Amino acid sequence: MAAYPADYDFHVVLRDGGLARIRPVVPEDADKMEAMFRRMGRESLYHRFFSHKSDVTDEEIQYFSTVDYDDRMAFVAEIGRDIVAVGRYDRMEPGSHAAEVAFEVEDAHHGRGLGSHLLSHLTNYARNNGVTAFRAFVLPENYPMMRLFRGSGYRMKRGMGEGIYEVEFPVELSEEALRVESAHEQQAVANSLLPLFYPRSVAIIGASRDANSIGGRLMRNVLDARFNGAVFPVNPGAPAVGSVKAYRSVLDIPDPIDVAVVVVPSKYAIQVVEECAQKGVKGLVVISAGFSETGESGTALEDDLRDAVQVAGMRMIGPNCMGMLNTDPAVNLDLTFAPTFPPRGNVAMSSQSGALGIAILDYADQLEIGISSFVSVGNKADVSSNDLLLYWEGDPSTDVILLYVESFGQPRRFARIARRIGKTKPIVAVKSGRTSAGARAASSHTGALASVEVAVSALFRQAGVIRVDTLEQMFEAASLLANQPLPKGRRVAVLTNAGGPGILAVDALESEGLHVPEFSEALQTRLQEHLSADASVRNPVDMIASAGPDQYRACLEAMLESDEVDSVIVIFIPTSPGALEPIHRVVHETAAATTSDKTLITVFMEADAGEIPAAKPGEPKLPTYTFPEPAARALARAARYHEWRQRPEGEYVTFDDLDVEKAQAVIWDALPRLGAEGGWLEPDEAEQVLAAFGINQAASRVAATREEAVEAAREIGGPVVLKVIAPSALHKSDVGGIVLDVEGDDAVGKAFDQVTSVVDDAEGALVQEFVGEGHEVIVGMSEDPSFGPLIAFGLGGVFVELIGDVAFRIHPLTDLDAEEMIGEVKSARLLDGYRGGPAGDVAALRETLLRLSALVEELPEVAEFDLNPVKVLEPGNGLRVVDLRMRVRPVPQRWLPSRKDIPAAQMRAR
Repeated sequence: MAAYPADYDFHVVLRDGGLARIRPVVPEDADKMEAMFRRMGRESLYHRFFSHKSDVTDEEIQYFSTVDYDDRMAFVAEIGRDIVAVGRYDRMEPGSHAAEVAFEVEDAHHGRGLGSHLLSHLTNYARNNGVTAFRAFVLPENYPMMRLFRGSGYRMKRGMGEGIYEVEFPVELSEEALRVESAHEQQAVANSLLPLFYPRSVAIIGASRDANSIGGRLMRNVLDARFNGAVFPVNPGAPAVGSVKAYRSVLDIPDPIDVAVVVVPSKYAIQVVEECAQKGVKGLVVISAGFSETGESGTALEDDLRDAVQVAGMRMIGPNCMGMLNTDPAVNLDLTFAPTFPPRGNVAMSSQSGALGIAILDYADQLEIGISSFVSVGNKADVSSNDLLLYWEGDPSTDVILLYVESFGQPRRFARIARRIGKTKPIVAVKSGRTSAGARAASSHTGALASVEVAVSALFRQAGVIRVDTLEQMFEAASLLANQPLPKGRRVAVLTNAGGPGILAVDALESEGLHVPEFSEALQTRLQEHLSADASVRNPVDMIASAGPDQYRACLEAMLESDEVDSVIVIFIPTSPGALEPIHRVVHETAAATTSDKTLITVFMEADAGEIPAAKPGEPKLPTYTFPEPAARALARAARYHEWRQRPEGEYVTFDDLDVEKAQAVIWDALPRLGAEGGWLEPDEAEQVLAAFGINQAASRVAATREEAVEAAREIGGPVVLKVIAPSALHKSDVGGIVLDVEGDDAVGKAFDQVTSVVDDAEGALVQEFVGEGHEVIVGMSEDPSFGPLIAFGLGGVFVELIGDVAFRIHPLTDLDAEEMIGEVKSARLLDGYRGGPAGDVAALRETLLRLSALVEELPEVAEFDLNPVKVLEPGNGLRVVDLRMRVRPVPQRWLPSRKDIPAAQMRAR
């Protein structure tokens, strides 16, 4: 009997927004399962057992509630404390790759998506335990079960025998199955959050008469925003708060409550949550602090709080947050204690920091960046940035999403969701803590190069997230993205009335990778017609200080109509009092009149920002910057984002020649020797694992003695390399444990003596074919506990840490990821034959990266590896792995949450 799979325990969001817990069955569930069967209708029992049953026997209950977590597996779905659904599979026979699957869902919970969730969890578990196909036997009139299978996205085969349908499908997660699961996830999560964003009634639990307290400010804000629903203050010590009748408890409120805002000391929070659950509250905003941010005791309290919320089926923002708001006039919701309610707009934002959230709202107000909704997620005990992304994906009021992130809970889920949303809505993110983590201690080159910062950068790059370094840069980008079309290319025109700012703009644009092309003679002639002879019209266009509104209008119209540029930056420095207003007006009028889809931004270098007029109603709102540099940064980020949106998706490549079972056998044979923590495979073991995945290596033999080394060299033939084998020699070149290009019995014997003498714990030497030619590269993998495997590629061999020219991606890799990794490193041109040098077999290198990604996918026991150096030979000759180290460790149930993203598993249970 396999161990209880504790990692397969999740809270999920149902189709209607409710919550359920899905976990493996245990024998103690017998009573709950019997109660569920008793609540099921006769027709449901008939569909499950193919006969009319008035009761389920004790023996049947015992059988259903006891599994071995291998050949027999079952998941239960709990709502509250009741089991309401079960999904199970039984192998057709011991060792078989096929299993029979069956489901029971209590009648009262039909149509909520419980069957889909159970199927998702069962298929994932089955994939990791050697089951490749499911079979189900379904009565023809069991329409709900047939709909479940047909709508799952799995490739189903159906046959009829003796009046019963036999349904069979592979459990491999296909693209269609992932699409279906992701669509269900988006709908469910959005439905669960809808009451928080559009409540009909709100209770402020902890509302205060003290106008300066958080409870007082919250009460004032919800009233000042003119919330369109009913507000109920809860304060046991006051008859009224803000002229609104108060109640001693949420249970005393006569009306139903959609959302409760909790502003009480943390020690009372769970009691309040339990009362809210009893009241039927749908959503909570817990402002109260004193939870995981305070240490171990606070973390335990937060865990209890989350459990209480999830058992009750509520969604919760916080704790330790500043609240949320929604500027939609249909609700006018301000559940924050911030002093500012921002203008209405198309930008949604999430902030993990409450204090920064206050500053962010104030800054957005100053910059006139309109907000659709804002959420301070605080400790993210329940609602996370991932949930908000899913809500904003379908929100018609939101076109741009801003994130301030301090930590990631489910990076793989974030990547999948953000990649999909980013194709239609830009996501701009600030990730704090860039330098605090530093490089973690590691025993491989890849581990030393990897860090949380590297992981975040790889995550954002692959997901198409626009990463910025500061909040100021976030709003620079948001101002453009919210108000202008994306630039179709990197060509930029600069229109200015002063040479200095024009030069600064060109320098900033070129440094960001944008291009300021020289205009054609025809366009220069058109521009010159409106300007003095002293003006420069090549690009940048310096109209000189005397240029006025007419010159700005004529030149801007010419640029917007031209097909020589993709974007236009208009720069103006006032040369006299009151000069800004007419230029501002004419630029906006020209923008309003044009049919061009070019990106247009302005730089008004005015010391007093208050003198910049606001756009008139109906006029396009143009992004305005005080200096050219932030304008160039924002434009470059928008251009790169547009390029990411236009690129192909990339495909996950599969290989038919992998011998996964052989590689698994090598690792499983080694694990007992390595112990519970795992360790490094022997060189020959690691080589066998690579060979099973079709990765070419230099021929090698392990030699324990001088004589064995000589014999191994004879078998290999030609010059060889000798490398010491010793636990202490992690980096052999650092201790002098390598001798290169050795040939002949005497030379090999002396080399063996030399390399085994440099350390005290030498166990022998690796005798390996000497590969003299080729470009030295490193390919490696290091696993981050949150982000999962990070795959690295770089040039430099043993000097890679010194040079630091390395590209990282988060596993799994697409063909496009592999191609971009190779091209991203600065020294990649060497592989193209730089300055007449030998080129490298880039196609073989790309295939090797993808094969290694397949290795990581199939072998969760592999925790880290270094292929360093790898010799990339000339085109057509492939490559050879010259040195290899691989670390493995036991993985119960062969599944790691950091390596898998299951749309049906939104929240890990405690």
